[in-house]
Amino acid sequence: MNEKRYPIPAVAALIAAPDQRVLLVRTVKWSGLWGVPGGKVNYGETLEAALRREMLEEVGLELQNIRFAFNAELIEDEDFHKPMHFVSAEYLARSSHNKVVTNNEIETFAWVTLREALEYRVNRYTRVLIEYALECDWPERHD
Repeated sequence: MNEKRYPIPAVAALIAAPDQRVLLVRTVKWSGLWGVPGGKVNYGETLEAALRREMLEEVGLELQNIRFAFNAELIEDEDFHKPMHFVSAEYLARSSHNKVVTNNEIETFAWVTLREALEYRVNRYTRVLIEYALECDWPERHD
């Protein structure tokens, strides 16, 4: 008998430092591609609480000025390390500093301008988030 499977709720954020540069991270989960920090939502946890927790756990950053961007569906993406189905709330947010403290999921990180971010080999969902930020002139014009 086939066991029913359901999508996993997740969150992710493009984070801007005070100098307007944004944080990109590279993890083993994304086949060497760059992306933004994020993770799963725990049962009983709000999306914003999950976002704040994940950012602290993965990169040691507290967030301010959190702004919802859009929802993304990640369905068995070939670049992800295993077949998964995520429904992810994607955000734009700020940090009051750029001192990153990574956990064991992050291989490396970089603070770059939005235009520079497009030159990185980013996963397709991060590319859409970066393009969205550019279209709405974030973070320069929004707090």
